[in-house]
Amino acid sequence: MKFQNLDDVLVDELKDIYSLEQQLIKALDKMAKAADGDLRLAFVDHLEQTRIHADRIQQLCDQLKIKPDGKKCTGIEGIVKEGSEVIKAGANPDSLNAALIGTAQRAEHYEIAAYGTARTHARQLGYTSMVKVLNETLEEEKQTDRRLTTLAENNINVRAALEKGNLGAEGSLQM
Repeated sequence: MKFQNLDDVLVDELKDIYSLEQQLIKALDKMAKAADGDLRLAFVDHLEQTRIHADRIQQLCDQLKIKPDGKKCTGIEGIVKEGSEVIKAGANPDSLNAALIGTAQRAEHYEIAAYGTARTHARQLGYTSMVKVLNETLEEEKQTDRRLTTLAENNINVRAALEKGNLGAEGSLQM
């Protein structure tokens, strides 16, 4: 796509976001099946939220009379691939959950950047209702990131750190 103006940039960004949400719908399902406990519930909850986010982008594209498909978000594609590798590698459940959180947070940070950028473009172009939708989704992505951080810091990483073979405070392998 050749960018003639900021509208073209916004359209490209919306298509990219739509692609990333579609890819995450598939990935979150796999991650939820691989995770356990509270993390599984967080992934299931976010999967449902991600479906809503994809629908919102579809509606915004409908308002602009554009089709959201036709572009593949290669940025999220790499993060999704990393998540698949984590799942395939296998691990102790707590270590696997810790690794899955890392992958999920990279995805969340990518989404936060994408939604923030699209919101800024929409604001500059005067698309007030679009700004509200994008901001709502941006805040939900930030909330998911905070939830993952809380899960990691309050229990998952703690349990994973207690597993045999972890590095000690001096950086040497503790057995």
